[in-house]
Amino acid sequence: MAATNHTFHPDVFLLWGIPGLEELHIWLSIPFCTMYVLALGGNSLLIILICMEHSLHEPMYFFLAMLSLCDLLLSSTIMPKMLAIFWFKDRVISFQACMTQMFSVIAIFVMESTVLLAMAFDRFLAICFPLRYTMILTPSVIRKIVAFCVTRGLLITSPFIFLVERLPFCGNSIIADTYCEQTKICRLACADITANNIYTLVLSFLSTGLDVILISISYTFILRAVFRLPSRDAQLKALGTCSSHVCVIFMFYIPAYLTVLISHMYYGILLTNLYIVVPPALNPLIYGIRTKQIRDHIIHSFCQLGLGGLARGLRDN
Repeated sequence: MAATNHTFHPDVFLLWGIPGLEELHIWLSIPFCTMYVLALGGNSLLIILICMEHSLHEPMYFFLAMLSLCDLLLSSTIMPKMLAIFWFKDRVISFQACMTQMFSVIAIFVMESTVLLAMAFDRFLAICFPLRYTMILTPSVIRKIVAFCVTRGLLITSPFIFLVERLPFCGNSIIADTYCEQTKICRLACADITANNIYTLVLSFLSTGLDVILISISYTFILRAVFRLPSRDAQLKALGTCSSHVCVIFMFYIPAYLTVLISHMYYGILLTNLYIVVPPALNPLIYGIRTKQIRDHIIHSFCQLGLGGLARGLRDN
């Protein structure tokens, strides 16, 4: 009987949503649903545009398509279930579905962080070694970077499945969140979770921590190269090619660290959920408005569809 208890997993967990704000769930669903629709539409448009337009078949845009795909997957892993909780009080999720969601969220997060690192490397090469840029970032190298992003996310995240599966769950199966967040699942276990906590710290360093350090180093070299350019116009043009990427970096990493620092329950959950849907909704707008090649193609597409007003609005911006 003791062995049975040691390996016991509940059939289901209950995702409670945002504790203390249950009466506001239906109202909270409106901005979340709106941003999710924007994320789906904007990122899908970017991916289709980059795939179809041969003039956008360059390393920077391939990495942007990867970023958009990660945004789509991350928001779609969490938002449908969250909206079901808010709209229909559908809180039940099976143990295996919960493990799948937990694994997917962490893996996609690591992949997206790796993509941002790859984009920083792309800008480093474009500005510091412009004459060798196309020789270094060949299609073969880009395919290897894509494979590395995916493999890194899967390999770093895989131990979490074993670490959580080994835990016994003896009583409470209510997760005070809108999705299966790894640390909150572990807190429900009636066993020592030190190994889980240690590996969480290891993963944080091996993924976002290391990536932030390498991105910072890349931009140190980029800024040094930019300020050595002879003219002010050349400096501004070089910085302009990095501005969209810098905005996305800030939107990705700063809220991630803030969610760790905020201890209040529903403020922390709200920030986490906003973090999951706001960057995916805004990233296409940032790149669509600030990147001339993408903006021109979107304007051309809107004009062909008879949406002249939207096209003029984008052109004015």
